[in-house]
Amino acid sequence: MPFQTVFKRYEVKYIITSEQKQKILEAMNPYMKLDKYGRTTIRNLYFDTDTFLLIRRSIEKPVYKEKLRIRSYGRTNANSTVFVELKKKHKHVVYKRRIALPEHEAIEWLCNRNSDNYTQISQEIDYFLNYYKTLHPTVFLSYEREAFYANDGSDFRLTFDDSILCRQTDLSLAADIYGTPILPENMVLMEIKCAGGIPLWMTDILSKEHIYKTSFSKYGTAYKTLIFPQKHKINSYNMLEVNNV
Repeated sequence: MPFQTVFKRYEVKYIITSEQKQKILEAMNPYMKLDKYGRTTIRNLYFDTDTFLLIRRSIEKPVYKEKLRIRSYGRTNANSTVFVELKKKHKHVVYKRRIALPEHEAIEWLCNRNSDNYTQISQEIDYFLNYYKTLHPTVFLSYEREAFYANDGSDFRLTFDDSILCRQTDLSLAADIYGTPILPENMVLMEIKCAGGIPLWMTDILSKEHIYKTSFSKYGTAYKTLIFPQKHKINSYNMLEVNNV
C-alpha cells in the first residue's frame, strides 16, 4: 500500500480536557471523518546521543531542531513494517522524511549502521547517524491516537492522543504497553496538521472553548519526567560525595 514519505506542514498543539474533546468532535462532525485505522496504538523508539544532545537542544526552543525515531502502528515482530522517521522543525514548519522497512532491518540500520537502502531519504538519515555518532534508543513512548481527515479533500488533519506513556527500559516495539504517564488524567493532546490556514469552523470552536495553542513535545516531556530528574539526582549525589571528601 502506498504511503507518504515526505511531509511539509504546520503542526499546532493543544492540551485539552476530555470534555473539550467531545465539544470539538461535535463541532467537526460535518467536516471531518475518522481515518480507516480508527483508534490506534502507536509505539515509538526515540534515538539520542549518550548525553541526550538532541532533546536537550530541542527543549531550549531553537529556531531549528531535529529528531530520529522508529515508529510502529501496533505490536511488532521482526518482519512487521515500521517507519524510520527523520523529523525536523525550522521556523515553526515541520519537515518529515520516512522510510518503511521490516523491523529487523530498521534496527540493524539504526543500531548497527548496516543498510541496503540507497535513496535520497536514506542518505539523509545516514548523514544524521554519522554526524551524531553515538545515537541509540533512549526512550520508548506509546499513546492511543484517533486521526481525522477533512471531507473536502484538503490537507487539514487533526489527531487526538491520550494514554501517553514513556519508559527507558524494555526498548522494543514488540514489548507490552506500559510506562510513566506524561499527561494528567483526563487530559488529551490535540494536534492540528496543515500546510495552510485553519478552517473557520475550527477557529470558532477553539475560541468558544477558550482553547489555546501550546508548546508540547512528547519526547521532551518524557526527558523532563524520567531522565532529567534522575540525572539531577545522580549529579547531586556526586557533588555530595565531593563535598564530604
